[in-house]
Amino acid sequence: MTMAFDTTKFARDSRRLAWQDLDFASFRTDPLSPETLRSLRYMCDIEFHTVCYMRDMLMTPSQVDGEVSTFMTMWNREEYWHGEALAAVLGEHGITVDYDELKATRLRAGWKDKLAPVRQALAGMLVGADFIAVHMSWGAANEWSATAAYQRLAAMESHPALSPLLRRIAKQETRHVAFYASQARRRLERSRKAQLLTRYALRKFWGPVGSGVTPDAEVAHVMGHLFAGPDGAGQIDRIDGHIANLPGMAGLSIVRDAFASRRIPLGAH
Repeated sequence: MTMAFDTTKFARDSRRLAWQDLDFASFRTDPLSPETLRSLRYMCDIEFHTVCYMRDMLMTPSQVDGEVSTFMTMWNREEYWHGEALAAVLGEHGITVDYDELKATRLRAGWKDKLAPVRQALAGMLVGADFIAVHMSWGAANEWSATAAYQRLAAMESHPALSPLLRRIAKQETRHVAFYASQARRRLERSRKAQLLTRYALRKFWGPVGSGVTPDAEVAHVMGHLFAGPDGAGQIDRIDGHIANLPGMAGLSIVRDAFASRRIPLGAH
């Protein structure tokens, strides 16, 4: 039986991520490594890029579903606040993140970015309501990945300010996972067509969060940094296990497959 997600409670309880109580002055005496800063910049850019995913969603059947549209509105705000907190960490290291840079990134994407909402709209029109199952399953895969990334970096760094911040972000991300996964499971359970479409979309098109927004070399570097070694490989297998447990998704290993296709090294199973 699928556990219900209380969207009304989620909207009521949604709050800006708290981080002002953390000792950011510790970054001056205990600064982060260039490799960690590179990963944080990647994460920050993706969090701020969430508005584009929201834009694309508004062109699909998802926008007429009350639960989904309510959740997505609050989700967009929370992801923005995550980006805001990460930008503050980067700022302590002399790295400025602003919307002009993000806008330039989107402009560099050119027609690929402009056509994204059109493709989403056409797919939604052709598939109908079952498109929402694809959207929810895709979102679940992304959020499981994001939660694992934040938890992994928090454990790797063990920094007095960064690690608690990342754990707070991960805690909010787990609520996002709960919504996407519960919606995906419910919609997949009741439609074989939705299962087939979702399985095809995930197997053929899913990539690590940030793919298509940042250069492939940057995706490979950051994912390799976050998930290298046996511990990282274990995280990857857990994400794939969650996805494979969704109705009709048995046997999928989309994260390992995506890493392999990009030649991102992983430890043994």
